Amino acid sequence: MSRLNWRKSTFSEEASSCVYVGATGNGKVRLRESDEPDVILTTTPAALRALIRGAKAGDLDRFQ
Repeated sequence: MSRLNWRKSTFSEEASSCVYVGATGNGKVRLRESDEPDVILTTTPAALRALIRGAKAGDLDRFQ
């Protein structure tokens, strides 16, 4: 895998787990957490936008 330019979420704090996002050259988006950097999720920008919209709307507040 080519080296990505990872960006840290602005909501991540220095002493806590951080979420990073990196764009690939083929239109995909990769996500990882600082506490498990070898686990990388791959998705599309549209799917990531939908996830963020749902989280902001409170759709993910309760898992059943």
